[in-house]
Amino acid sequence: MAAARTPPGTAGVGGDKGVKGSSRGRGSGRFGGSVRAVGRALHLPVTGTVRGIRRATNAHGAGESGLGRLIELHAVNGAGDVMITVALASTVFFSVPTDEARGRVALYLAITMAPFTVLAPVIGPLLDRLPHGRRAAMAAAMLARALLALIIAGAAASGSLELYPAALGVLVASKAYGVVRSAVVPRLLPPRFSLVKANSRVTLGGLLATGVAAPVGAGLQVLGPRWPLYGAFVIFIAGTFLSFALPPKVDSAKGEHRALLTADEQHLRGARRTRLKRPGLRTVGTAVTHALAANAALRCLSGFLIFFLAFLLREHPLTGESAAVSLGIVGVAAGAGNALGTAVGAWLRSRAPEIIIVTVVAIVLGAAVTAAVFFGAFLVACLAAVAGFGQALAKLSLDALIQRDVPEPVRTSAFARSETLLQMAWVLGGAIGIVLPLNGVLGLSVGAGLVAAGWLPTVRGLLASARHGGAPRPRVA
Repeated sequence: MAAARTPPGTAGVGGDKGVKGSSRGRGSGRFGGSVRAVGRALHLPVTGTVRGIRRATNAHGAGESGLGRLIELHAVNGAGDVMITVALASTVFFSVPTDEARGRVALYLAITMAPFTVLAPVIGPLLDRLPHGRRAAMAAAMLARALLALIIAGAAASGSLELYPAALGVLVASKAYGVVRSAVVPRLLPPRFSLVKANSRVTLGGLLATGVAAPVGAGLQVLGPRWPLYGAFVIFIAGTFLSFALPPKVDSAKGEHRALLTADEQHLRGARRTRLKRPGLRTVGTAVTHALAANAALRCLSGFLIFFLAFLLREHPLTGESAAVSLGIVGVAAGAGNALGTAVGAWLRSRAPEIIIVTVVAIVLGAAVTAAVFFGAFLVACLAAVAGFGQALAKLSLDALIQRDVPEPVRTSAFARSETLLQMAWVLGGAIGIVLPLNGVLGLSVGAGLVAAGWLPTVRGLLASARHGGAPRPRVA
């Protein structure tokens, strides 16, 4: 009992030291805890945002299938493209008087868009022949745009003509990415996930990223004309690495064939399989070709409005606003309409795609005619919103028709080639918009005519296809 006792002096000293050490530990712990709390508070907005984005992109099996990573990659693509667009708009469009700007944009179209229309039909078939390297192709498209952004940065500062071939390279690389992305989506569908829903998610991710990156690019432009291009370089370098994060199965072309976007009735009705001399299959059917023509009209209107309204609003801005603000209002209206059309398309889930296409093209045609007859600032903004809504919803309906009517072995190729034709329609509309006089009534009348040219020849065929519930799936050669 006595041996177990501790001497009083020892207990006092040891106890005092223990208390003092514990106090210092608590103080140090409180300080470290405060630092960690501040660190968490500063870190939370970033990590919380990233986790929220990841949860949204990976929902409903998209994370397991790899679709979530494609959504993130497409968002990076949209952010990088808008950075380059901001820089080019400032260099080619806003930095000079209107007449000189028209000449510069015309030169830009002649040097970049004209060769692009020649190259665009070639890109799809070339990528069809390299189906096993889709991740590498997307990474190459990202890396090429990163390097071209640096070239444009140097050309923009010196006023060199290198700007135009570099811009052409950006367009070609962007087009190549778009073609491969269209071919990749069917490979990454989660279980019980429609192609329309997948495409709407990918598109919406790109739109949201564009909306976030546009004001960032404008802020970088204030620092200097090169800064948005430096931002694009960083974004596309990140996209290069993200491309290889996609699942390896996107490189597999097992069971795929090439499709030719025509409706050959003799081939479709053939009782037995026929070997075609040319590569490609005439198997998409009349409903798909009619839907593609209607979508081409809307894409042509989109290109037309971008170039025509850019010059019209610079010369005659909206009431009480500057030219830059006027263009911003119309651009926001178009983007909001596009996002709404994408959301509605995902909600409809491929219901009666022919009726949807006929209806939205008719609505866009009515909006264009109304804006032409009662020309005014409000109606111009409304037309931009309606055109964006119609373009997004009609494209998703076209995707639904391709999924329904095109045989699976050629479906991937059909998506890639349809996107090529739509890009060509956009270029054609832009060329028309740049050559027209700056007369609002005349210009919007021409825009209405472009939509009518795509709607009138296709409405009958689309309605007939809707009545019959879609054509039976043809055989694959």
